[in-house]
Amino acid sequence: MRTIIFAGLIGAIVVGAGCVNTVSDRTTAGVPFIKDRVEGRYERPLERVFQAAKDVIKKNGVLANESTLYNQTNTVKTVEGKVNQRSVWVRVEAIDPKVTAVVVQTRTTGGGSDIDLAHELEKEIALELK
Repeated sequence: MRTIIFAGLIGAIVVGAGCVNTVSDRTTAGVPFIKDRVEGRYERPLERVFQAAKDVIKKNGVLANESTLYNQTNTVKTVEGKVNQRSVWVRVEAIDPKVTAVVVQTRTTGGGSDIDLAHELEKEIALELK
């Protein structure tokens, strides 16, 4: 009986874990189908919002990578880093010349979501733009 329960638990873990797409068009290990990102839109140019995103990640943790995605119709820049031992990805996309969208995604080391941290970082980016 214990073997059947143990096998069932292992099966549930294997089915529950998997790969998730990040906002920087990469994949990472994590639990799929949970909310892990927050979006905001600002009437600011892309470069100013991108700099604010980098500053917020540097201020709260470690900036690991910044990149530009060229296979998109709009200009898209991304920032990756670690904040409070969480992986953080920020996507900054120019919707039009005056409006820029920011998507902040966070994951724990176990692959879970930290939506509160994502919301906090998105609001800090907004405050950095003031």
